[in-house]
Amino acid sequence: MSSPAPVPASPGSSSQRKRGSTESVGMYAVQCCDCYKWRTVPTKDEFETLRANFTDDPWFCSKRPDCSCEDPADVEYDSSRIWVIDKPNIPKPPPKTERLAIMRGDLTKMDIYYVLPNGKRARTLGDVQKFVDTNPEYKDSLSAESFSFTVPKIVDETVSHSSARKTKKAKKEDKTIASSSKN
Repeated sequence: MSSPAPVPASPGSSSQRKRGSTESVGMYAVQCCDCYKWRTVPTKDEFETLRANFTDDPWFCSKRPDCSCEDPADVEYDSSRIWVIDKPNIPKPPPKTERLAIMRGDLTKMDIYYVLPNGKRARTLGDVQKFVDTNPEYKDSLSAESFSFTVPKIVDETVSHSSARKTKKAKKEDKTIASSSKN
């Protein structure tokens, strides 16, 4: 049984994102527990709900209106995009927060951040605790159990060596342009 999978944007696109970008995920999908076909999930919020309850409430094609296991898959598992598999049962982010999954430029790993109510990013539970300590009005609504910094697993066979090289080359060119513009 596979858990829901955020599917990042096409290879190389992460290198084109600016440092302050929001997220590397270009599509959300879930795999049916009966037919194993991948179905797209229209919103991040819906994906987070499915992921949070996946073990207790597995997903089947019949849960989506006008969909059955007989229908073709919405998206095929192949190397036309980089696939990332999220762990099931990661809690849905608390109100006024957002969980971000950002792929590193070399396509080797994703980093998880939470945008807190003050707009700052938390990278660890320690960051969340500092926020709660300095903002006691959130003490009752933000608990450590509501946050998971577990990173999704990048499916290596969907990362082509050429896309990794293109990303490294683009990053190197960006650095060259930045250093030449300083002179």
